[in-house]
Amino acid sequence: MRKSAKEVLVAVAGQPNSGKSTVFNCLTGARQFVANYPGITVEKKTGVYYYEGDKVVLVDLPGTYSLTSYSLEERIARNFLLHGNPVLILDIVDASNLERNLYLTFQLLEMDIPLVIALNMMDVARNRGSQIDVEELGRQLRTVVVPTVASKGKGKEELRRAVWESYEKRNSRSTSFRMNYGENLEPILSSLERKLSQDPTLSKHYPTRWLAVKLLGGDSEAQKLVRERPGTDKTKENE
Repeated sequence: MRKSAKEVLVAVAGQPNSGKSTVFNCLTGARQFVANYPGITVEKKTGVYYYEGDKVVLVDLPGTYSLTSYSLEERIARNFLLHGNPVLILDIVDASNLERNLYLTFQLLEMDIPLVIALNMMDVARNRGSQIDVEELGRQLRTVVVPTVASKGKGKEELRRAVWESYEKRNSRSTSFRMNYGENLEPILSSLERKLSQDPTLSKHYPTRWLAVKLLGGDSEAQKLVRERPGTDKTKENE
């Protein structure tokens, strides 16, 4: 008898012009649905594909350069990651603009949600003379990196497999990526992280390392999370 089918929720993130929509369309095909985020007119695009009989639901987050709280798109993306309960993030990275795109990737990794990177536009990167050691990049970021050319469908099946395997291994990760902010900031961050970890309400709902970084940076939305605590209607996506 076949096991019961699973439904896996995956957030698709990426900077503008990274090819995020192309990857999303490549994976989901015609199985797409468009609605709005609650209370606002920003579109929420959802897509579906099946992997070995199991359902993978992709939520295409607004394209953002970072996960600060300055723009509506940034708040929508961040709040979905915090409150929408995705089990995995699919991060679309433009291989031809790797350094710029990794700025968002580092912030996504600090959310402490399992992450798979689609290293997209590999053909453009090669044409510009870029040589990327995909295996070494994955080793340093401690995540799976899949080279793709989504506009031509290249890497589609490899990406689907990587998403599923990362989902199945999500509870067996031995270590996660940790950005080092230098000898001046790290002691402060570590102290703040320890204090946040001692609060069972905060540590249950939010990654304390990420929260410490945002608080140290003066992020007003992060300060609001600490003041109000989770579980109230004040953490809705449209705030």
